[in-house]
Amino acid sequence: MSKRSDIHPGFLSGFMQGPASCGYQPQKVLSDLELDPLALSDESRSISLWDFKRLITHVWQDMDDEGAGFHPRPLRSGLFAMGCHASITCPNLRKALLRHSRFFELVDVGIRGTLEEKGEEAIFSIELDNPKNLDIAFVTTSMLIVRIRWSSWMIDKPLLLDRIHVTFDKPEWAGMFDDIFPCRHYFNQGRNSIVFNRRFLDMPVVQTPQTLTEFLRDAPQGLLTHYQTDNSLTANIQRMLQNEDSVERLPFERVAERLHTTTQTLRRRLKEEGNTYQEIKDAVRRDMAVYHLVKLNTPINEIVTLMGFSEPSAFNRAFKKWTGMTPGSYREAHLPG
Repeated sequence: MSKRSDIHPGFLSGFMQGPASCGYQPQKVLSDLELDPLALSDESRSISLWDFKRLITHVWQDMDDEGAGFHPRPLRSGLFAMGCHASITCPNLRKALLRHSRFFELVDVGIRGTLEEKGEEAIFSIELDNPKNLDIAFVTTSMLIVRIRWSSWMIDKPLLLDRIHVTFDKPEWAGMFDDIFPCRHYFNQGRNSIVFNRRFLDMPVVQTPQTLTEFLRDAPQGLLTHYQTDNSLTANIQRMLQNEDSVERLPFERVAERLHTTTQTLRRRLKEEGNTYQEIKDAVRRDMAVYHLVKLNTPINEIVTLMGFSEPSAFNRAFKKWTGMTPGSYREAHLPG
């Protein structure tokens, strides 16, 4: 693509699948907005994030459906806003996620959210009905983006993700995942879920009905465009650590040097985002342990060394604290098939 902020044609055509299933002609819709129809298939003719937002807003308004035709019943204009109003007075993120999910269950539009807590992990999953048998990679990804960005806004802190699981195969626009989700991604899984430390669930909701009014002037479509890339300091450090063979090989002082700042300033800025360097390291370490355990089938003794533990028993205790399961039980529970 000509610019990193441009929309991949696969992502764009994925969005237009919903309207097309309702009789809309994707090329004509783009032409009516003076957008290049070839952007649906040619990366050199891609559209910008700003134009993508215009397209989303136009389609939703014309269809009176914030789900753009993907769901069994239309998500009438204002449905997302009502879900936000229903949860804005919740005391913490845990209650907000549960109430927001319950709202969508009650309106019965084929969207269900569940929240599990295992060990130190919180697992928020989204299940979507798909009666039209559409390729739901776009809509699934979009819903995960919205839930993550909305959660971060509610507590006014970046949600530190451990990993993302999605049910679809790796799409041609999978490169966007690195920008959208600064963690490891697992495709072709049994469910769609985001995994993060459960400490975030106890964080208070700091937004109010007054700040919600401003937020809703540009949501939810703004969450898919203005915040397409997670550029928080937390996310940048997370990506930095993921490129290392071992998180222990990158001390805090070296991170500060790479970011051209002092350790004192870096520590202060991370505190403002609600995270510490140790918490980011722990998130990456958990993710690396799961990846080696399930995806690479690495022997546990080797994982112990890679993770910087002195002995297997110490790793076993830590892993059970993280996930609520021993490494062996976790591997067995997540074997393919």
